[in-house]
Amino acid sequence: MTTRIKILTAIVLLYITMAVSAQKREKYEFSRNLPVYADSLIKDLTYPLAWGNSTITDFSEWKRTARQKVFDCMLTPPPAPAGGYEAKVLFEEQRDGYKARKLEIRLSRYYTVPAYVLIPDGKGPFPAVNALHDHGAHLFIGKEKMIRPLACEDSTVIRDADEWLAGYEGQFFGDYLAKNGFVVLSTDAPMWGERGQQEGARRDRYDMIAGNMMMYGIDLSAYMTYDDIAATEFLASMPEVDANRIGCTGWSMGAYRSWMLAALSDRIKAAVPICWMVTTDEQMSFKYQRTENGGFANCFPGLRRWLDYPHVASLACPNAMLFINGAQDKLFPVPGVEKAFRIMHDVWQSQGAADKLETEIWDMPHSCPREAQRRALEFFKRHLR
Repeated sequence: MTTRIKILTAIVLLYITMAVSAQKREKYEFSRNLPVYADSLIKDLTYPLAWGNSTITDFSEWKRTARQKVFDCMLTPPPAPAGGYEAKVLFEEQRDGYKARKLEIRLSRYYTVPAYVLIPDGKGPFPAVNALHDHGAHLFIGKEKMIRPLACEDSTVIRDADEWLAGYEGQFFGDYLAKNGFVVLSTDAPMWGERGQQEGARRDRYDMIAGNMMMYGIDLSAYMTYDDIAATEFLASMPEVDANRIGCTGWSMGAYRSWMLAALSDRIKAAVPICWMVTTDEQMSFKYQRTENGGFANCFPGLRRWLDYPHVASLACPNAMLFINGAQDKLFPVPGVEKAFRIMHDVWQSQGAADKLETEIWDMPHSCPREAQRRALEFFKRHLR
């Protein structure tokens, strides 16, 4: 085939591809990634298992029942390792006031999970925080978004982590907490960092892989939460950690992971989710220019038929929670954030724990600035020390 023919063939193929991608039918059923009947779906969401909607009036019994419903919707959990959560230290280095280790933790019979842990100098046991990384449609790094990469890492990973710090205003959140006396653990979520794809990190493959995982009867997003629960159990088992003083925090998807973990693990005594809370009726409607596109990253099959996001987060009551959202955050409409906050305040108030829930909307975009990290540190010092 001559060069001329090759060029003409490429042009024809490009034209066909563009023509197919532009094809539209006069009638359709989906728009802006939502069904056209989204408003009707929203009206049919009554959340019968939410506190106050449920016929269960004993709060402890409600928590047991509602938590079990969440687990039911999370489908089959990964099997626990036969020998417990064993960890192998791969590398260690001394930093200013704390040690940094890279670990490989067996969280399931199926797999091991890469993690970083920071341990303050001095005599423990110390309070601890599970630092949960964000999504950002950037899957090449995970734990390295929260903790400065160790010297054993490839220079590409180190450079990528430094560049990602823009969303954290140039400060590694985990290292900041460790400098202030907390053991900090951060793991790669499934599909991020060293738990990614052999072919390379690609956001457009996430939903396809999540769909394939469902063919096995498991949910990829749920595996992330199951792993966060298991990693917290490992954290509690560390001799340097006071198992009665463990918190969690994160930004964006890390915030979602934080309140999910606080809702489902009794180990968590305080949590600070930054920029992830809303109600479904605001998030999944046509009211705004942007609709939800997290997809399978925060989807448990059927759960919305029972509980909305703030109802699930309320399973953490009466423990200490601080929610921070941004007034300029285009991912989470302020009316939905305010509505979710009101729902949660009603729950904490009903249990005589109004002082344990703090909700704030800052004049900021979707970000985790140093001031938010400082606010989280202050909250953890108050509730974990």
